[in-house]
Amino acid sequence: MAHAPENTLDAFRLAIRLGATGLESDVWPTSDGVPVLSHHGRVGPFYRRRAVTDIAAGSLPATLPSLEDLYRAVGTGCQVSLDVMDPAVTAQVVAVANRHPGALGRLWLCHPDWETVASWRGLHPRIRLVDSTRLERIEEGPERRAARLAAARIDAINLHQSDWTGGLTALFHRFGLACLGWDAQHERQLDHLFRIGIDGVYSDHVDRMVTRARARRSA
Repeated sequence: MAHAPENTLDAFRLAIRLGATGLESDVWPTSDGVPVLSHHGRVGPFYRRRAVTDIAAGSLPATLPSLEDLYRAVGTGCQVSLDVMDPAVTAQVVAVANRHPGALGRLWLCHPDWETVASWRGLHPRIRLVDSTRLERIEEGPERRAARLAAARIDAINLHQSDWTGGLTALFHRFGLACLGWDAQHERQLDHLFRIGIDGVYSDHVDRMVTRARARRSA
């Protein structure tokens, strides 16, 4: 999945043209509860930046799109992965996706607290839920975490690319979980993840990611 800096819509359109099958961003609520996409959660010049959460949607700059803007711009044919920065916005994120046919089954909601993620299952059965964490933070061990995620009907685990091994991929797959790897920026990292059977990667370099994925499929 590709993620983009602010002026996100143009960057996302370009990512899709380059072959990305998924898009990634952080999602924040405005002061009036509208889900907007921003990796920083702040707007304005550095010396007087304001938090998105303190601003009404109508007062945000045009370069900072809402989730509604994203679906209107690129449709619902690609996967959309969102790091939910404030769980209070989750229900509204699902409501926006629900207005766009085909979006819910391609919506992946990520958060570092898996129990918070599990609490979202009741919002809609078709959304994809993701435990986004690091291996060192899984105090109970990978197998017990995998069992807990499966029991809670969480769909995937997202680890830093350096955490993944073939054994871990096989373990989580055994529990029916998709395996995602973030911060995969270099060819050797991408090749490693594809080689061990990863299901999805997050990268800033769309062309590099697409090239390595195609090379793996044709090998």
